[in-house]
Amino acid sequence: MKLDPFYLIVHSAAWIERLVPLGVRLVQLRIKDRDEVTLRSEIRRANDVCAVHGCQLIVNDYWRLAIEEGCDFVHLGQEDLAAADLLAIKYAGLKLGLSTHDHTELETALAAEPDYVALGPIYPTSLKKMKWAPQGLERISKWKHRVAPIPLVAIGGLNPDRLDSVFEAGADSAAVVTDITLNADPETRTREWIERTEKWR
Repeated sequence: MKLDPFYLIVHSAAWIERLVPLGVRLVQLRIKDRDEVTLRSEIRRANDVCAVHGCQLIVNDYWRLAIEEGCDFVHLGQEDLAAADLLAIKYAGLKLGLSTHDHTELETALAAEPDYVALGPIYPTSLKKMKWAPQGLERISKWKHRVAPIPLVAIGGLNPDRLDSVFEAGADSAAVVTDITLNADPETRTREWIERTEKWR
């Protein structure tokens, strides 16, 4: 399986409606602490937009809703992985992405036979407090050697100027949150990401 090199992560369907029409081909909807009715509505809106624009939607955490709403992917962290029904996910035809931060988590992830593995944070990140130090580019190369041919997603502190180094180190896709959502002009920044990742498609 080949992942698009530009992996956008946003926290609402409104962001997806705003940015996916610009040419985004892979987006994760990552919503925390909302009731099921709201979650289902957000996932459905996001899925509708992605279907129109040929973009793959990844739902973070909520694998049951992702199955019920006919999504492409579900992404799980290590805690969510432990509680998820992997057979149900695979039987429904969803692709599975998993987060990893250290060697133990990588072993756990690979045992679940995911469709991609994410490694982070590559650089310092302001998104959330991490107990792991920045992984650096060398860890990308080591992880890629371990997971190949499974695609490897790099996440954490990425911006357009760091993309070539990340891909040259072995990443197949670069995930971004705050570099776009906190930018003064998210649309222009999204177009810049699309342009800078084009040669890695």
